[in-house]
Amino acid sequence: MGRWRDGRGRLTVLGDDGSDVADVGIPLEIAASYRARTKGLLGRDSLDGAMLLSPASGVHTFRMRMPIDVAYLDRRLHVIAVRTMRPGRLGLPRLRARHVLEAEAGAMEGWGVRAGVRVVVEPVGSTSAGR
Repeated sequence: MGRWRDGRGRLTVLGDDGSDVADVGIPLEIAASYRARTKGLLGRDSLDGAMLLSPASGVHTFRMRMPIDVAYLDRRLHVIAVRTMRPGRLGLPRLRARHVLEAEAGAMEGWGVRAGVRVVVEPVGSTSAGR
């Protein structure tokens, strides 16, 4: 997987057979710089789509206003685990995780994001892709 830059993109969830699970790409915010990863979803009341923190192996929800779904991704963007975290929690880092995907609580189940599936990150307006 290449390196991403802060910005926007689309997230696609692949099924076990490699086909797209979601009919449309999920709006994605990419937080690749230290500053963007540190800020993350702090101070927000909602999120349209998902946020990718890269590189990252763990997250916390201190000072967050909403519960979130957290998916830990390996270097090939396979989902290692998905957890829902309430505000004020510290998530333990995952050993094999290289990226973390965050969304509003309950969203990932609807998108088909679960352990074992793979996601594709397509930055908008950038030449690097996460296929």
